[in-house]
Amino acid sequence: MTAVTLGPEGTYSHRATTAVADDGEIDFRQSVTAIVDAVAAGEYDRGVIPIENSIEGSVTESLDALAEYDVAVVREIVTPIRHALLAQGEGFDTIASHSQALAQCRSYLEREFPDATLEAVASTAQGVEFAREDSSVAGIGHPANAENGTNLEVLAEDIQDQDSNATRFFAIAPADERSSGGGKTSLVVYPDVDYPGLLLEMLEPFAERDINMARVESRPSGQRLGDYVFHIDIEAGLYESRTQDALEEIEALAENGWVRRLGSYDTEHVVE
Repeated sequence: MTAVTLGPEGTYSHRATTAVADDGEIDFRQSVTAIVDAVAAGEYDRGVIPIENSIEGSVTESLDALAEYDVAVVREIVTPIRHALLAQGEGFDTIASHSQALAQCRSYLEREFPDATLEAVASTAQGVEFAREDSSVAGIGHPANAENGTNLEVLAEDIQDQDSNATRFFAIAPADERSSGGGKTSLVVYPDVDYPGLLLEMLEPFAERDINMARVESRPSGQRLGDYVFHIDIEAGLYESRTQDALEEIEALAENGWVRRLGSYDTEHVVE
């Protein structure tokens, strides 16, 4: 099975993807949108994208890509995030990492390196690469990036602001692999209308059937100011009659827009 995720090698996305690809081939892209595009086009069996972090919240590029492209969510992977400060030595003045990693370590960085320049790059692994190439740069990433004879040292471990820091990843597949079986389901709803009480009307069909909503979030549709797409996760499978009945009501509410059933899936916890 070939899979694609955020590169280069050594990102947290890459570590999560090893649980999906098994012994198969893993390729890399530099953006979430490029990953979802490639899977939607059938270039890969699976893609792995970050969807939500316990400290910084949802990854908006992932939400927007799932609304734009027709793909299936077939698995959820939850993995703890262990950030370390990696450098060739103490003589650095710039700290480079993904913007989410920098934000997740905000308190530590402000306390220990208030004068350092923080540089947001495409991935944690890219920041580590910069640190390997330039002694004036430190990277933030998994401590394993300093193993296997590299020129980097682990200057500090577990520098994230919360010990419970974890990230949810979605394993996505071409749309024809969408499943109705699983303990959770993800939906994207574009009502294409706006009136008082709309959000309440969208929530009631689930509440009335005792379906727990694990997440509901709005993103700008890009069509016009004040127009939104809703991302909804529920703790029920599409195979369940209660889910089907609730979705009939949601689709009626969104008759001027659309409802995308990303699919049902189970959650796997990967600890490394």
